[in-house]
Amino acid sequence: MALDALEAETLLSARGLAAGDPLDRLLTAATRVRDAGLASAGRPGVVTYSRKVFIPLTHLCRDRCHYCTFVTTPGQLRAEGKAPFLSPDEVVQIARDGAALGCKEALFTLGDRPEDRWPVAAEWLEAHGYDSTLGYLRAMAIRVLEETGLLPHLNPGVLTWEEIQRLKPVSASMGMMLETTATRLFTEPGGPHFGSPDKDPAVRLRVLEDAGRSAVPFTTGVLLGIGETPAERVDAVLQIRAAAQRHGHVQETIVQNFRAKRRTAMAAADDLGLQEYLAAVAVTRLLLGPKHRVQAPPNLTDPTELGLLLRAGVDDWGGVSPLTPDHVNPERPWPHIDTLTELTAQAGYTLRERLAAQPGYVQQPEPWLDPRVRPHVTALAGPDGLAVEGRSPVGLPWQEPDETWGASGRVDLHTSIDTEGRTDDRRSDFDAVYGDWAELRERTTGARSGLSTAIAAGDPEVHAALAHAEADPAGLTDAQYLALLGADGDDLEALAALADAVRRDVVGDDVTYVVNRNINFTNVCYTGCRFCAFAQRRTDADAYTLSLEQVGDRVDEAWAGGATEICMQGGIHPDLPGTAYLDLAREVKRRQPDIHLHAFSPMEIVNGAARTGLSFRDFLLAAKEAGLDSIPGTAAEILDDDVRWVLTKGKLPTATWLEIVETAHSVGIPSTSTMMYGHVDAPHHWVGHLRTLAALQDRTGGFREFVLLPFVHHNSPVYLAGVARPGPTMRENRAVHAVARLLLHGRIDNIQTSWVKLGDAGTQVVLTGGANDLGGTLMEETISRMAGSENGSLKTVAQLESMAAGIGRPARQRTTDYGTPSAERLATARTDAGRAALTLRISPV
Repeated sequence: MALDALEAETLLSARGLAAGDPLDRLLTAATRVRDAGLASAGRPGVVTYSRKVFIPLTHLCRDRCHYCTFVTTPGQLRAEGKAPFLSPDEVVQIARDGAALGCKEALFTLGDRPEDRWPVAAEWLEAHGYDSTLGYLRAMAIRVLEETGLLPHLNPGVLTWEEIQRLKPVSASMGMMLETTATRLFTEPGGPHFGSPDKDPAVRLRVLEDAGRSAVPFTTGVLLGIGETPAERVDAVLQIRAAAQRHGHVQETIVQNFRAKRRTAMAAADDLGLQEYLAAVAVTRLLLGPKHRVQAPPNLTDPTELGLLLRAGVDDWGGVSPLTPDHVNPERPWPHIDTLTELTAQAGYTLRERLAAQPGYVQQPEPWLDPRVRPHVTALAGPDGLAVEGRSPVGLPWQEPDETWGASGRVDLHTSIDTEGRTDDRRSDFDAVYGDWAELRERTTGARSGLSTAIAAGDPEVHAALAHAEADPAGLTDAQYLALLGADGDDLEALAALADAVRRDVVGDDVTYVVNRNINFTNVCYTGCRFCAFAQRRTDADAYTLSLEQVGDRVDEAWAGGATEICMQGGIHPDLPGTAYLDLAREVKRRQPDIHLHAFSPMEIVNGAARTGLSFRDFLLAAKEAGLDSIPGTAAEILDDDVRWVLTKGKLPTATWLEIVETAHSVGIPSTSTMMYGHVDAPHHWVGHLRTLAALQDRTGGFREFVLLPFVHHNSPVYLAGVARPGPTMRENRAVHAVARLLLHGRIDNIQTSWVKLGDAGTQVVLTGGANDLGGTLMEETISRMAGSENGSLKTVAQLESMAAGIGRPARQRTTDYGTPSAERLATARTDAGRAALTLRISPV
């Protein structure tokens, strides 16, 4: 039976090492649990360590921890004749010397963002051509990989989600000690973390979550004896356990004992006592269970006591260096590896060398190891995932994968799913990827209980809101817009009529559409968004990736059909480099220079920027130069982080989505805006989403249209698991289109409806209630179809114009920016050859 928090806290007080004493019994229980875990892992009795070099990239830091001797000041560095950072040659030389001694890991440690505190750090970085400490770290990790073959393990401290994406391709693993969840140690003057912005427990827990969402093999742990209570010790371990259960990324948890250091604010504090430490290690083992790796630094305990740590459940000694000192605890030298082997054997265990990534991640590298790092790991690993003893690392090129643009898999899904259907109902790792559904159901109970319900006809709140909206459509309160979202019966008809009148005043009666082609260049994606049925693994039957040539051929076919726009998006493919987006843009423009390229969602821009090491701004400028004309405002879903967590595991936070779109607007790249609704959201989320878009439009003016996307539920994981509802009702569709027209009045003129999701009849209904645009012909559309939409993958010009005629409205072909296409484009789309090209079906490759 698992321990609860109170039981664990009680066990922390166990003392006594004589047979039958409470602590002795606790250690015996921890030993049993650990041994069972090693047996189930296929290596009974094997304790591991990593042979490493310690590379202290910089000793400068913006934090002021009261127990730290690793961090220094620029003045102290000058007095010692040292630069703010190790030079590239110094970094590589340390790694080379370590490789010569059989090391396989390069542990990079450094202070948090020293350039934010110390001008000398910022000046050094700028003088050497780096945008930040993390940019320099990334460059040095690549040099170590290429020139020595050592596997980088990165400990840069607090990272954003985007920074994790930037560093994952250059490392085998990463780490950051949680240390403690005791917020008071951070907020109260005199606390060991007071004045250290990166030691806020909430911030560090967010990094732990982001590392899991990014599938990074991650080392974390607790630091015991800095003033935390027993209950706070237990809470920190439970927080680590929860993150590990959600994501499976915590490869080891370090239980580190405080050791007082001279010339620090805590120099007079007592070291953590041995028995107190042993009890904490054993309780950690019991809380984390048999499959988890629990680590204790062997140099922070007397050699004669290491056997007790093994009894307490330790199964990993962490990194041990035959070359470099422990720069964080320089007063505590590493035990010689031969000595550590002997002491481990005396306790009845065999010591084996592992790599920077624990064996499970090496044996099943997807999605844990980036394809660019994987060859370096494979070169040093045996079939059991451990290091091959005695094998020396050799530098290998760090480069984008070969055969980047070789086509693979089914590339006819846009047609075949309309006829023969999908090869399988879902991706092969469905249960593993999408998470703890029971927990998600519980988390969404509140939101789903607030779903839109019809308000009885004649409700005074609805009437008051309608009266206000007649005079000032965009000037209602949130409560008034919420009342309108509940309108039904005659009130709903009145709302739709009002929205339609506003539409007529703003854009006239034309129902507009664009002749375009939708190109989903790959559906291989490892982000694990819970609503998405489009994403596939490389090995799934429905997986595909188009070659550049195939993309170019589709562009030519679209142009032959009279298209003026290419709309292009794809999955977050782990093998494609960040420059793939630029290659795609260039290929589109090489084939058809005059076609408008509307491409790359904010999620793809994050991926491209992270993989190229560019800022969002610089990546967008590079994409614009390559041919990008505008971006789709997709990946917005609902701009509320609680909802986004359920749908996407928080992979693209609201703030990041807004930052990317605002940056795009600032460099002259306009965008659409979208909202996907009807899943785990509620009407107040819709109002909040629209308010957020309106505020951004007020700042930038860069939104060209607002696109409403009803949730298609049929094949969506979040629906199949019983978490989401089966999409919005028709009443809700009508209400939300109408309210969007009103709330965005004066800001976004064009409200687009999705014929793919609503069908012809549903589309016609919302066109009479505030919407004015049909979107595009698409020619091929895979994302909604794989989710289960039954409304086809293309529309001809005649079909779109027929839809408008069916409600007595004229149809007008437009360009992406709502201008009028050239006479040649208009004519081409209506010729026999153009119509044939527009409906062309691509054969399987």
